[in-house]
Amino acid sequence: MQKRIIVVDAVRKQCRQVCTLLEKRGYPATPMHSILNLGRSLAGGEYRVVILDIDTVAVDNRMIRELTIKYPGVIFFALSAYRFHPELKDAICYHIFACINKPVDPDELFYWLRCIYEDESDASVQRQV
Repeated sequence: MQKRIIVVDAVRKQCRQVCTLLEKRGYPATPMHSILNLGRSLAGGEYRVVILDIDTVAVDNRMIRELTIKYPGVIFFALSAYRFHPELKDAICYHIFACINKPVDPDELFYWLRCIYEDESDASVQRQV
């Protein structure tokens, strides 16, 4: 079973659009409109990726660092319409897998997701050998 993706975006319409885009390409997605319950959702182990809209959800370096340390098997992406986020410099450098510009370019998003899921399946095959 393919692990799911959580899309965290406080703007419900944007969140639903990204989830719909993901689901059309076969990536099960769960919308979330606040970061408050993110940890509880990740604790179940059924999620592989979190796509976090850093323009609409209030996060800081410490919060992102703690999530990535507590859930090392989860890949974190950031979405933003802005090129620079000096307040998130450390999180972006060390804890965010990739930052994707808004509006989302489907080719870019699915390139990164293929990299993650193909790497995971390659590792699975190597463990079986």
